[in-house]
Amino acid sequence: MTKAELVNNISLRTGVDKKTALVIVEAMMEEIKDTMKNKENVYLRGFGTFLLKRRAEKTARNISRNTTMVVPAHDIPVFKACKTFAEQVEKI
Repeated sequence: MTKAELVNNISLRTGVDKKTALVIVEAMMEEIKDTMKNKENVYLRGFGTFLLKRRAEKTARNISRNTTMVVPAHDIPVFKACKTFAEQVEKI
């Protein structure tokens, strides 16, 4: 599903126009991004959690140049579905 399809479905379900639904969807995504930039997790009860996971420093290889390099430790965003959501998807 694309963002446009999501906006269309929200518009149909709620009865608001597509422009309003688009503003709401984009505001939600921006709020999640801003919160995670501040190194905080986002908990959406009944849906899931957006978490920051720490990746440790590691040594990697550049195969084309046959060299090694150090990849510094960094945070990556991940999504973990809540138990009921995961169970609903599993049944499909």
